[in-house]
Amino acid sequence: MPDPSFLVTPEHRRIAYRLTDGEGPAVVFCGGFKSDMEGTKALHLQRWAEQTGRAFLRFDYSGHGSSEGAFLEGAIGDWFEDARAACGLLAGPLVLVGSSMGGWISLLLARAMPERIAGLVGIAAAPDFTEDSMWAGFSEAQRAALQRDGQVTLPSDYSDEPYIITRRLIEEGRGRLVLRDPLDLPFPVRLLQGTADTDVPPSVALRLLDHATGPDIRLTLVKGADHRFSTPECLTMIEDAVGQVLGR
Repeated sequence: MPDPSFLVTPEHRRIAYRLTDGEGPAVVFCGGFKSDMEGTKALHLQRWAEQTGRAFLRFDYSGHGSSEGAFLEGAIGDWFEDARAACGLLAGPLVLVGSSMGGWISLLLARAMPERIAGLVGIAAAPDFTEDSMWAGFSEAQRAALQRDGQVTLPSDYSDEPYIITRRLIEEGRGRLVLRDPLDLPFPVRLLQGTADTDVPPSVALRLLDHATGPDIRLTLVKGADHRFSTPECLTMIEDAVGQVLGR
C-alpha cells in the first residue's frame, strides 16, 4: 500500500489521511481512542467505498497511527480539530461514521458544522467518556495521583501496555461535553451497540438516544457483540447503516 498523504491543520499538526475519490456525500471514518485508520472497520469501509464508487476519507488523529505528535500531549479538542481539518479536504455534504471516541468526535463535528452533515453512524459511540467513564470511575487515590503527577495509569484490554490518562485529557474534555446541553441532530442517525460491550456499555447508547433530538434517530442493540464490533455480521450491519443514512 502506498504511503498515506498528509495535511497540516490550522493548529500546525501534521496528520495522515487516505482519501478515496467517488460520489458524494462522502463518508468520513473517525476512529477510536488510541486506534488508527488501519483498523478492521476503517479498512472494511474503504473496500465498500471502492466497490460502490463512494468518496471515503479515513485519517489518524495527531499522536495516533502515522500522524505526527505525541499521544500523551493530545486531548479531545485537539482530535476534534484534526477531524475538522480532515473534513476540509472534502467539498459538499458528509456522512460521519464514528467508532467509540470517534462517535464523540462526530457529534462535535455535527455541532460545529451542521450544515455539512448529511448523516451520522455511531458504532459504540462514547460521548463524554473522559468525564462519565474515566473521571467518574477513578478512586480517590487515582484522582489525587492525577492532580499530583499529571497522569494516572489504567489497564488495557487491547494491549499489554496500559493506558496513561493525563490530567489535560480529563480537564480539556470538560469543555467538549455533548450530553449536558441540547444536542440537535437534524439528519439521519444510526447508532449500533453491542450488549456485551464492557468498555462502552449499552447504557451510554441509551442515554445518547434519549438526550439527542432529531427526526430520524435509531439505535440497534446487537446481543453478544463486544466493543470491537468487527465480526463479519457486525461489519455488514455497519455497511447497512451507512447505506440507510445515504438512502435517506
